[in-house]
Amino acid sequence: MARILFYLFVVLAMSIGFAWLAGRPGEMVLNFENYRIQLTLMTAAVAVVAVVAATMIFWWLIRSIWQSPHAIARHFRVRRRDRGYQALSTGLIAAGAGDAGLARVKGKEAARLIHADQEPLIHLLEAQTALLEGDHDGARRKFEAMVDDPETRLLGLRGLYLEAGRLGDRDAARIYAGRAAAVAPQLNWATESTIEELAARSQWDGALELVAAQKSTKRIAPDAANRQRAVLLTAKAMELEQSDPAAAKNAALEANRLQPEFVPAALIAAKALLHNDAIRKASKILEQVWRATPHPQVAELYIHARSGDAVLDRMKRARKLQALQKDSAEAALVVARVAFDANDYRTARAEAEAAIHLDAREGAFLLLADIEEAETGDEGKVRQWLSGAVRAPRDLAWVADGVVAEQWAPVSPVTGRLDAFEWRAPVEQLGRLIDNGQEQASETLASVVPAVAVQAPLQKTTIAEPEIIEKITPVDVVSPVSSLEKSVPETTVSPEKTVVKPEMEPEPSSSVPPLPPDVEQVAQQDMTPRLPDDPGVDPDEEREPEPEKFRLF
Repeated sequence: MARILFYLFVVLAMSIGFAWLAGRPGEMVLNFENYRIQLTLMTAAVAVVAVVAATMIFWWLIRSIWQSPHAIARHFRVRRRDRGYQALSTGLIAAGAGDAGLARVKGKEAARLIHADQEPLIHLLEAQTALLEGDHDGARRKFEAMVDDPETRLLGLRGLYLEAGRLGDRDAARIYAGRAAAVAPQLNWATESTIEELAARSQWDGALELVAAQKSTKRIAPDAANRQRAVLLTAKAMELEQSDPAAAKNAALEANRLQPEFVPAALIAAKALLHNDAIRKASKILEQVWRATPHPQVAELYIHARSGDAVLDRMKRARKLQALQKDSAEAALVVARVAFDANDYRTARAEAEAAIHLDAREGAFLLLADIEEAETGDEGKVRQWLSGAVRAPRDLAWVADGVVAEQWAPVSPVTGRLDAFEWRAPVEQLGRLIDNGQEQASETLASVVPAVAVQAPLQKTTIAEPEIIEKITPVDVVSPVSSLEKSVPETTVSPEKTVVKPEMEPEPSSSVPPLPPDVEQVAQQDMTPRLPDDPGVDPDEEREPEPEKFRLF
């Protein structure tokens, strides 16, 4: 557009000039040897313009003739390059689609039409084709050649990193990632892998520097960078807690400032403050993280913040935590444990049962078993609560890549991934649990809580004549630890038959809890009442003719 306006301006200026000359007549006389040339001013101006135009046209013709061989060569070179780029584009598309044959053909055509030193994508196409054909050694050679070229160095390192990961050589993969991260810290794949390597070797300062370099490139979200930094600072504080308490305190407080709701950072920061008798500040940190995540370790540290507190003081602090999380099962369990330690079994039982109604998990049932054993010593009721713990979903724990740990760790012990541990329920190993764990826990509570609350003795039942009844398969009562390793069979009805003699009668006992509904329905059919954990009567066992007493355990 600018050139067109320029040409129009030149034509307009010339028109104005010629019009001005035409309005002012005059003559031009030129004497050359014996010749005298006399012209009007307009004719002379037109002659000058014509001579200039002719000179320019003549120069353009001479220049075109002189440069014609180069122009012709350039024309064919551009045409050849266009064909090469078309072949390269088709080859890359074929490689992405998985067509190794077409990718190989187009790669050779592109290499023939374009020099590899002029277009690095040819190396990439050849490497991708080798991978499609299963020639991993050839692909690695191509990637190594790309590393030698500064323009394709990062691409080659990325290819070598992926190949090392495919072979399972994590050390080599992290070496390639480290080289890439040193050149370009904005590459997430290289930076994250290098940070994980440094964290695995407990080189927290180097990992923190790399996180800072990555954050400076503005290629990572600030929240993600703060999370990584908080995790690394927490791990550093945990390592320096015994050797350098001051440095551990500074790292922990910075981690808590970056992520106030991060439980491990809050715990280590509160511990560091408690060592310096800063109880109020430590309590504030714990209360803040408790509002976000009611964690048992947070409650334990908060309740025992002052070692010399009496039982009532600890109960007040537990009640304060419960006020911050009114509808939390963990808050109810905290109060229950403090009451249990204070021998206030009534409050402990009420809070533990409230925790079961809010979120029935094995910890609440185990606590109720401890309360029952300490308060009444009734083994039958204790076994009932333990049976409920076996069937209930597991308590929350630190879980990473299928590994359940009691304490948080910065990296996964399986994959080495940073910040892999999450506070959640472990994967259930009991085969009989249905997908809806809360529904199963409610059924467990319905069958256990009434059994413990009712204290009425069983009525004596007399069977008038022998009768064929169904035998109940016993339920094994196992500890919570063993329940994590193997599944406990459900109470099922076996088709096996046995004959119960009429003289076998149970002794009434006020300590025997009533049967669950499914077992009670069978027991009401003129059979001797039996707890679910009763092994029953072996049909092949020879009985003595005298009457036998029914034994619970």
